[in-house]
Amino acid sequence: MRYKLVADSSANVFAMDGVDYASVPMKIITTQAEYVDNTALDVAAMVDEIKVTKGKSGTSCPNMQDWLDAFEGADRVFAVTITSNLSGSHASCVQAAADYESENPGAKVCVIDSLSAGPELGLILEKLKAWIAEGRDFDRMAADIAEYLKHTHLSFSLESLTNLARNGRVSPAVAKIAGVLGIRVVGVASDHGTLEPLHKVRGEKKALDTLFGDMKERGYKGGLVRIADCFNKEAADYLESLIRKDFPRATVQHEPCSALCSFYAERGGLLVGYEDI
Repeated sequence: MRYKLVADSSANVFAMDGVDYASVPMKIITTQAEYVDNTALDVAAMVDEIKVTKGKSGTSCPNMQDWLDAFEGADRVFAVTITSNLSGSHASCVQAAADYESENPGAKVCVIDSLSAGPELGLILEKLKAWIAEGRDFDRMAADIAEYLKHTHLSFSLESLTNLARNGRVSPAVAKIAGVLGIRVVGVASDHGTLEPLHKVRGEKKALDTLFGDMKERGYKGGLVRIADCFNKEAADYLESLIRKDFPRATVQHEPCSALCSFYAERGGLLVGYEDI
């Protein structure tokens, strides 16, 4: 039985050791260029170019064929998507899964709506990888990952919400405040998979103190943490120091934001996926 893990590129994961894995690229599109979210892209250049580009900019999700190509050859597939409330990626994946199962009798595809983005998807993928390695049954994994999702979360600290507001992901009124006099917006991915700004904080360290306080209020007790930064390693390091001060044995992983996450987090932004177990 050939297992495969698949995720759209909002997961920030482009390769995984010890498991068959495929990343399905999303795209960032402006009036002047189209950027494919894969390892060949210069994300720093993209971020700088978009900042000075006039006109509309937005994102494009994978189509059915992109997902079908990623599933190819597998008997059992777990596909993890960005939240269905912010993208059509999940809907395309569901359609592709039905088509794949129809064209490949006996094959099974479990599509997982992360209700999130970025590093929280990485936690989901790593958990599935571990279960595949131990030989856990497909149907049991499908049930267990649904339960695991109840214990993973996403928090963020952003210097700018310009691209989020322009694409209808957050209120323009909230976006106007970010960046003014050093104001940062701290928030979470809601239980419904939308972005929920919670705090407007002046200064980066205070914002990260607030973010870590929210993590503990939501049940963080020293579990896995994945920190994705958009060209702000100093902030990621500071947040890790806060975590390790209270939870010395915590496993904290760092990763750069992919193109999709960089487009929405913008330069200086931080996304944090974590467990409450």
